[in-house]
Amino acid sequence: MRVPGFARLYAGLLLGRVGGSMTFVALVLFVLERYHSPQLAGATAFMAALPGVVVSPLAGALLDRYGRARLVVLDYTVAAATLGLIASLSALHALPPPLLLAIVAVSSLTNPLSWAGARSLFPILAPRHLWEHANGLDSSGHVIATLLASPLAGTLVGLFGGEWALATSGAVYVVAAAVMLRLPDPRNKAAQVGSVLRNAWLGLNYTLGNPTLRGLALTLSTYNIGNGLLAIAVPVLVLGRLHSSPAIVGVLWGLMGGAGLASALVAGRMSSQGRERQMIVAAIVIATLATAILPFANSLVVVGAAIITLGFATGPFDIGLFTLRQRRTDPAWFGRAFAVSMSLNSVGNPIGSALAGPLIAWSLNGALWTAVAACAIAAVLPMLFIPSADDAAAPVSSAG
Repeated sequence: MRVPGFARLYAGLLLGRVGGSMTFVALVLFVLERYHSPQLAGATAFMAALPGVVVSPLAGALLDRYGRARLVVLDYTVAAATLGLIASLSALHALPPPLLLAIVAVSSLTNPLSWAGARSLFPILAPRHLWEHANGLDSSGHVIATLLASPLAGTLVGLFGGEWALATSGAVYVVAAAVMLRLPDPRNKAAQVGSVLRNAWLGLNYTLGNPTLRGLALTLSTYNIGNGLLAIAVPVLVLGRLHSSPAIVGVLWGLMGGAGLASALVAGRMSSQGRERQMIVAAIVIATLATAILPFANSLVVVGAAIITLGFATGPFDIGLFTLRQRRTDPAWFGRAFAVSMSLNSVGNPIGSALAGPLIAWSLNGALWTAVAACAIAAVLPMLFIPSADDAAAPVSSAG
């Protein structure tokens, strides 16, 4: 925190993640409450992610050329505006499903600017010997946001309705944007030449040509299919099968965040060099076993135990992932490579969410077992497709 600019970056990123975690919970619960449709909830989650994945190479090129902090602010501003629009239109009973999906899709287009922009600032502002510590804070920031924001969003939906929960999420994004406005934005030492589109294409080629980034994308996209399924299936399990409330859904995600915070702070104090792949595999195995509990869950206690176990796997998983990606990416490509890598890694989330609706309509347990299968497959991929040796010098023809 004594590194110049890092405390402000962390504060802005934490607030942005609070807004994101609130939105994640509130949007799904809002759709289930207002439209009573798991299928629409899955489609909404799909549209909230996929457009951002598609434009991620362009977003990465913009980050490397024009700076990161100001573009993070742009994304936070767009998120606040679209959440306010959804809440207002819903309150006026003027939000048919196609319009909801269109607004969510537009909001998604700027998401990679904050995903990759803030995270690519971490290895730029923090010296290399503090990367594990910085990544521990990065991971803990994510789970702190989940710990605080998820119960708040669930409670707001339960007490006041989904519109108020979404509007509050938008207000948090406004505060996050204000904090990030004054963040110093280090310039990229390797100046880009050529058009933004050309640099976007180069960033995509670099990421796909880097064996580590390619292996991470294959692993995480598969693993996140399970997470995308759980994002819809767990609320349906709690609200439908167990007849509980939206607030309990938020509390469960908060418990996951608390467990993840504890494991991230412990794992972040240990050197991960040379052990990143093993950390990722171990975390996915734990997550697979925890997910396999959910089809048998007949009480909130059992669901809570599974969710907490999933949370414990988050800390070492995140630190292994973040540190490996930073070590094996040329700093000149941080913006472009991180934007493409993070979007490829997360592409499983919208796929899983889109599958969740039809699968839940067929069988809730079928959806949960599909999530288990995705996690189990992901557990074997790192040792097969992520090289054990450093490949940071893999395909770099030009930094721009």
